[in-house]
Amino acid sequence: PPALLPPAARAFIEGPDLLLVTKANMRATVHRPGYLDYIGVKRLDASGHVTGELRFVGLFTSTAYSAMPSEIPLLRKKTANAIERAGFLPRSHMAKALQAIIDNYPRDELLDVTEEELLATSMGILRLQERQRLRLFVRPDRFGRFISCLVFVPRDRFNTDVRRRIQAILVEAFNGVASEFTQQLSESVLARLHVMVRTQPGQVPAYDVHELETRIGLATRRWADDLRDAVLEQYGEERGSELFRRYGEAFPAGYREDYAARAAVYDLGVMDGLSPASPLAMNLYVPVEARAGTLRFKVFHYGSAVPLSESLPMLERMGVKVREERPYRIEPQGNGSESGNPVWITDFGLELPEGMEVDIDRVKGVFQDAFAQAWAGKVESDDLNRLVLGAGLEARQISILRAYARYLKQVGVTFSQAYMEAALTRNAGIARQLVAYFELRFDPARGEGREAGLQALLAELRQALDQVVSLDEDRIIRQFLGTMQASLRTNYFQRGANGKPKDYLSFKLDSAAVPGLPEPKPLYEISVYSPRVEGIHLRGGRVARGGLRWSDRREDFRTEVLGLVKAQMVKNAVIVPVGSKGGFVLKAAPPATDREAFQKEGVACYRTFLCGLLDLTDNLVAGKVVPPREVVRHDGDDPYLVVAADKGTATFSDIANGVAADYGFWLGDAFA
Repeated sequence: PPALLPPAARAFIEGPDLLLVTKANMRATVHRPGYLDYIGVKRLDASGHVTGELRFVGLFTSTAYSAMPSEIPLLRKKTANAIERAGFLPRSHMAKALQAIIDNYPRDELLDVTEEELLATSMGILRLQERQRLRLFVRPDRFGRFISCLVFVPRDRFNTDVRRRIQAILVEAFNGVASEFTQQLSESVLARLHVMVRTQPGQVPAYDVHELETRIGLATRRWADDLRDAVLEQYGEERGSELFRRYGEAFPAGYREDYAARAAVYDLGVMDGLSPASPLAMNLYVPVEARAGTLRFKVFHYGSAVPLSESLPMLERMGVKVREERPYRIEPQGNGSESGNPVWITDFGLELPEGMEVDIDRVKGVFQDAFAQAWAGKVESDDLNRLVLGAGLEARQISILRAYARYLKQVGVTFSQAYMEAALTRNAGIARQLVAYFELRFDPARGEGREAGLQALLAELRQALDQVVSLDEDRIIRQFLGTMQASLRTNYFQRGANGKPKDYLSFKLDSAAVPGLPEPKPLYEISVYSPRVEGIHLRGGRVARGGLRWSDRREDFRTEVLGLVKAQMVKNAVIVPVGSKGGFVLKAAPPATDREAFQKEGVACYRTFLCGLLDLTDNLVAGKVVPPREVVRHDGDDPYLVVAADKGTATFSDIANGVAADYGFWLGDAFA
C-alpha cells in the first residue's frame, strides 16, 4: 500500500508523472564503473489507479549523452518548458545563452532534475555571465540517497588538487559515504565540476549553501590570491600593486608549498631591497611550530645562490649545526614584460648546542650582522664566532679577542690558535668579561669611574677564573687579561671618514708588561690586525727609526722583525742607541702570478698597516702635543714615529708620506 512507502516514493506514486528517471544505489559491474541508471514506469489499471511499477535498471548508451536534449523525447519538453518559463524573447541573446547552458548541462543531472530545479539552476548559471567567481548549486535527491552539486570555479584556479579539496568539503558537509565527479574544461573562464555525494537517507545534516561557497572559495584560492591580499594590506594599493606585479608569479611551487603567503610578503620586501651593490640579506627566525633548540635562517642573495661550501662552514663556526637547507630561485618581473634578475633564498634549519637557549629578539641582529661581515670578509670565519650566540658578543667585539689571539701566537705562546679559541668559547661568560674590560679601559666616553669599574671587573674576572677547571684554559685566559692590561692605546673607538668603525684594529703595548714576552723586550710595540693584513711595529726607545718590511713569514713575522731590531741595534749602536722595525703580512692576497693584483693588494695592506700606527701616535701642532682623537692614553706623550723602506717596500716612500700627509702628521714627508 502507498501508505507504507517512504514519503518520496509515495509522492511519485501519487503524483501525475508516469515516468521516473534517476540513479540507483548500486554500481554497474560491467561496461563502466558508474552507478546504474534507474527508469521507473507506473503500471495503471483500467480506472487509472497505480497498481505497480515497471523498473528498468542499466546504463544509458553513449547516444543518451551525445545527442542534443531536443532530440531526446524525455528531455525535449522539460528543457523547452524551462526556456519558455524564463520569459526571454525567442532567438534573443539571453535565450540563446540559456539554451547553451541547458544543452551543456550534465546529462545525468538533466535526466533527473525537475523542470523547476532546471530553471532555477540554469538561471543562476546564466547570471554568472562569464564572471570569474565561484558558485555552488545544490540539489538533494528526492529519495535522500545523494546530493548533486554543481560547482563553477575560475578556470585558472582549477586543478586536481582543488577538485579533491572541493570533494572533501562536500562529502564532509553532507555526511557523505562516497562521491564521484565529472568535470568540464572548455573555452569558458569557468571550470565546471559536478559532484554526486552519496548519502544515507535521513542522515544529511542541515547545510548553508552560502557558507559552503565560502569554504570552497577559501579552499580554491590560489596562493597568489592570498599573496596579493597580504601585499596590498601591508603596502597599500599603489606600492602593493607594483610589488605584486613583480612578485605575484615569481615564487616557485616548492616555496608556495613550504610557506604561507604572508611569510612571502616579508621575503619580497627583503628581496626588493637587494641589488648588485647590496646583494645579501638575512632573516633569523623561530617558526611557530619549531621544537626547542631549533632556529631557521634565511639567506637572500641577488643574482646567484649562496654556495653551500662557503655558507655551511660559516654557520657551523657560529656554533650551530645545519640540519637541512631549502634553496628557492625567485624570478621577479623586471620593467615591462622583461624578467628581472633572480634572487635565491636558502632557508637553513639550525640546531643550537644542547642546553642552549637564546632570546631571538636579542640575538637576531647580532647573528645576522656577524654572518654578513664574515660573508663579506670583514671579519674572519673561525670558532671565535661561536661567541655570537654563546656570549651575545657582536662581530666587532669578537675581533678584539681575535686580534689579541693573533698577537699572542706571534709572541710565541705555546698554545695553538684553535686551542685558544676553544678556551674562550668554552668559557663564554669570561670571554664577555674580557671584552667588557677592554671596552671600559679604552672607551673615551667612560672616563668617570673608569678605574673603579676596572677594579670591579678584575675582581669578577678573578672570581670567574677560580671556576675554570682546565689549567691550560686558566693560563690562556690570564694571558689574554694580562696582555690587555699591558695595552696602552687602541684605535677601536675611532671612526673613519665615512663615520663607521675602522675595518682594522691596532693596539699599543708596554712590551715589558706583557706576560711571558721573550727577551729582548722593546719599549713599545703596536700590533695591527685585520682580515686582510697583520703587522707589528717594535720600538726600542721613544726616539727610534727603522724600516717597514713586507714579510712573507705569516706564522712568525714578529720573530723576524725582532731579529731585525736586534741587528739594527748592534749595527747602529753609535748613531742611534735603540732602533725600530716593523713588518706586515698579507692574508688574502691574490696569486703571486698575477703580479699587478698582488702588488696592488700589497700597497693597500701597507697603507692599512701605516694607518694603524699613526692612529695611535701623538701629533705636534704649533709645538704642542695633540693626542689622537677617540684614543684613551695609558702612557705619556709619544709623538715620534719615523719609518723607512725595507724589503718589499723600497718603492713605497711616496705612499708612506702621502698617508702621513693625510693625517697631518708633524714630520711631514720625513718618511723615507
